[in-house]
Parts: sequence; C-alpha cells; structure tokens
Amino acid sequence: MLMNTHEARLDALRQELKSRGLDGFVIPISDEHMSEYVGAYAQRLAWLTGFGGSAGTAVVLTDSRLSPSAAMFVDGRYTLQVREQVDGKFYAYESVPQTSPARWLGEHAPKGAKIGYDAWLHGSKWAEAAQAALAAKGATLVPVNGNPIDAVWQDQPLPSPAPAIVHDDGLAGRSSKAKRAEVSEWLTARGLDATVISALDSVAWLLNIRGTDVDHTPVALSYVVAHANGTADLYIADEKVTPELRRHLGNAVTVLPRDAFIAGLEKLSGKRVAVDPDNAVAAIFETLRKAGATVIEERDPTILPKAVKNAVEQQGQREAQAIDGVAVARFLHWLAVEGPKGEITEMSAAAKLLEFRQRCGDLRDLSFDTISAAGPNGASPHYRVTEESSLTLEPESVYLVDSGGQYPCGTTDITRTVWIGTGEPLAEVKDRFTRVLKGNIAIDRAVFPKGTNGSQLDVLARQFLWSVGLDYAHGTGHGVGSFLSVHEGPQRIAKAAGGQAGTAQELIPGMILSDEPGYYKAGEYGIRIENLVLVETREFAGADGEYYGFETLTLAPIERRLVDTALLSSEETAWWNAYHARVRDVIAPQLAGADDAATLAWLEEQCAPL
Repeated sequence: MLMNTHEARLDALRQELKSRGLDGFVIPISDEHMSEYVGAYAQRLAWLTGFGGSAGTAVVLTDSRLSPSAAMFVDGRYTLQVREQVDGKFYAYESVPQTSPARWLGEHAPKGAKIGYDAWLHGSKWAEAAQAALAAKGATLVPVNGNPIDAVWQDQPLPSPAPAIVHDDGLAGRSSKAKRAEVSEWLTARGLDATVISALDSVAWLLNIRGTDVDHTPVALSYVVAHANGTADLYIADEKVTPELRRHLGNAVTVLPRDAFIAGLEKLSGKRVAVDPDNAVAAIFETLRKAGATVIEERDPTILPKAVKNAVEQQGQREAQAIDGVAVARFLHWLAVEGPKGEITEMSAAAKLLEFRQRCGDLRDLSFDTISAAGPNGASPHYRVTEESSLTLEPESVYLVDSGGQYPCGTTDITRTVWIGTGEPLAEVKDRFTRVLKGNIAIDRAVFPKGTNGSQLDVLARQFLWSVGLDYAHGTGHGVGSFLSVHEGPQRIAKAAGGQAGTAQELIPGMILSDEPGYYKAGEYGIRIENLVLVETREFAGADGEYYGFETLTLAPIERRLVDTALLSSEETAWWNAYHARVRDVIAPQLAGADDAATLAWLEEQCAPL
C-alpha cells in the first residue's frame, strides 16, 4: 500500500495494531528524551495525521467502525491549526486541558480493550493516569515492543549522525567539571548513588556540549548517568564522538555507545537512583526497577542551575540580542517599504528575515520555525506557514512575525505585530494592540518580592484585556535557554489553572523569560508583542526583604502606528520612550554603513518619543 495519504497511513496503522492484538494506540509528539522539538525520525504524529504543531497527541482505536474511532488532542494554541491540518472525517478534535487522552480512553475505549503505548515516548505519570482511566472499563495499557508506526512508516528517516560539538567554557561561564561537582554534592546530600539525565538540553548543559540533531535546538542525541563521585557515563552514538569531544570530556566522563544505555541502567542494580518523572520516559523507570535499583523521583538536578544564568551567559544573551536586533530592524524597515506593494507573502517574508539574520553574527540556526502570519493566519498563535497556507501580506492589514535565532552566545525570541500599508489602522486593531502593549509593559515594569512565581504575575499582562471581556489562550511567558532550548523550564508566567508546569516555580535572579501577551480574533488577525526579560535584583532603601524586577533584553522597535496613545498612562509612555531610546542607542551604531542609511533613518523615526 502506498503511504501517500493520511487516510492510507491510518488504515496501515490499524492493520498493524490488529496484527499485534491491540485495540488502540497512543501517538504523542515526543522522542526518547521527552523533547518539545524532535528529530525527523520521531515525527510520528505529523506523518500519521498531518499535524505540524509542536504539542499534541492522537489516539487511534483499531476498530474504525467505532464513533469516534480516533481523536486529536491539542491545547488552545493549536485550536485553529489542527482543524486546518488534520482531517475531521477521521479524527475528533479534543481540547486540552479540558480533556486528555487518558480521560478520553476511559470514556471511549471498548470494554476489555488492550491499548498500546510506546514506553520510550511517554512519562511514567502519564502511563499511570492512563492505566487508571482504562481500569474503570476493564481495559489495560500495554507497552509495545517496537513502535507500530515505525513498522508501517516506509521511508522513516534515520536519527541524525552529526557529531557532537564542544561548547566552549568561555561561553558557558562554568566548566563541565564544576557542574558535575555540583550534581555530585546534590546526590551525596540526598544519599543517592546516581541520577539519570535524559533531557537533551540537560545533557548539553551538564557536559558543555551541543549538537545539530534536532531542528532549532542545538543538542546531540544522548543520555548521561551522573554518579555521586563526580564521574559520568555518556551514552552517545559512536559516529558522533570526535577526538575533540573526548579531550573536552576528559577521563572522568566515560563515553559509551547509545545502544548500551539499557545495559547501563541495568548495571545500577542495588543503587539508589534519582530520576525526574517530568523529563524521563516510563521505560527508564521500568528498566531500573526490573534491574533492582531503588528509584527516587526527584527533579533533574541540572534544571534549576541551567535556568539561572551566570554572569557570562547573561552577557552573552545581551550580545545575542544586539546582533539579532540589527537583523530585525533591517527586516522591519524592508517590510515597511515592500509590504504596502502587496507582493510579499508569508513565505517570502520569513525567508527575508532569515537572510537578514544570516548577515548578522554567527547564526547557527533559527530557534524555532518562524511564525510569519498575515491577516487571519495570525489568529492561530503557533501558526506554521507552508507553501499551501502562505498568504500575501495585503495592504491595510495586520501582520504578525514571531521568530528567533540560535547564536553561540545566546538564544533569541521576539514577536512584532505591524500594520501593512500607509493608511490609518482600524480603531479596533489599535485598541487591542494597545491593550496587549500595556500588558507587556506591566510585566516589564513589575517589581516583586523574593518567592514570587509566574502565576502571580500573569494577571498583570491580562488585566487590560480582561477589563473589556477579552483574553488569550496561551501563557504569558516561558523560560529561555543559553544557546539551548527556546522553551526552557522550570519557570513560566501563566495562569495556574490546569496544573501547568512551572507556574509555581519562584522567579530567581538570572532567569530569562519571554513577556508575550496577545490577542487573537478568529478569521481576522492576531496581535502579540514579545520581548525577553532577565530577572534581576532591585535595591530599595528600607526595603522589607529582597525584591526583584526585570531587565529588558530584546531590542527592536514596536509598531508605533498601532498605539492608541490616549490609552497609555504617563508611566507607560515614559517606558515606551526609554525603551526606544535604548533600542536606538544599541542598534543605530551597528547601522553605520552606506547600505544601511535608509534603515538608520527609519530607525530614528521609529525610536522618536511618542
């Protein structure tokens, strides 16, 4: 059977499930490291359904006569996108967190059913919840031996063979030896023998290595077992290991083949081993327990130190923003000139922005697929442009561009919403834009005591939309890595509802977060303004305890034509003027060449006081 349609692929999967005696199967977007972004070989959900988002799950029941016999689960970011990319004839659309795959299975799986799952793609908590939900129907959750999609995906790519890359200590700010010593102290204090580090960005941070195995996230496919004596075992494919990598790791890190990882876990028999239930797949827990290890559920000990950037990483982020800001300024100027002509498309705009970034600094990759969204496509917060979906940027319309770059000194993420055309923007658009801007400024200007978490700040960004009965269905801010993941925990700014991870994490000086409130009108337009901010200490005479605030990192003009100045307070106007003065001071000197004369003149206009 030719796998040239998603219907044919669904039929092939069902035949494979029948041959295995399974009544259903769960397909997440995940890999063996529970990564947000995964390599091409692990894009099983996209292959099966056509869904191109970065978060989602499908459940397929083997009997196609059932109604429903399959379902797609996404959160509010992908409500529109999933309907555009996944055929509703074959999949029911389900919203998370209102429901979940486990809850849905409990309601729709046949009595006595055997539902398969790949224990190398799901967390242990998920497996426990799914098993409990199925038990009520007399059904069971069954780990599969080999993923059934891999059995029917005829041209499935192989994992990347690219070599791992050494990340210089001068960029990392701390040596791998010092980081491993910190993990050693953590293990010793808890009476533990070892910890399994399976999240790719944690491995990269701990060993000061990077890679090119996953688009937009500079990591190498590998695992680490870190021991209480300060040594570590790195499990990585042989073709990725270079002499430079071995010299960098030194004698305290033993390099082993990636396919020896299960055997390495089994050697921990009798040991007390820490494993992070939020970052390690169920198969790791199961392998350790069967081997006779005592598994202690603890947060990955690299998570918090990775999130709290040291002084070198903070300065690197400032340098990355100064580089990236030049590219964005050139792009926005180009867009102001070319956009009103009605010839620019979402695809050509994204390509031009990439071209500008490639001219600035040592760009290694984008930090995610650029969200280049004209008009109605902007109403999908995580829209991903394709040749089929690409719209022309129509004159007198709204255009949203969310993008970022990966530089060795830092990771960037910026959203700007602009008005395409020379006419006066619609009053409604200006109102919504200004309310989003006020929310962005409120987060940026926030001062808060030690111990404050992201959920306690979230209302500051939403209050101006709430006051007129509006809201947005995504978090206000996420953590950002240092030449690592653009979405890095544990901190985030979001509503606490639904048990969203990170909202309870207190904010600590050195953490970097995005500040990105938005508004989305289905079928018409989307608005989002995003800057990155750094948590810093604030000194007050006679202060009652420690207080923190934010340093604004992102440096690029915000669309002044969309601002309704009547809605801004004097403090907000002062913020705007001070921010744009700083943008001018940092970016303008980098536009000194003759080729940038027009961009420089445009920048001066954009950065003039309101």
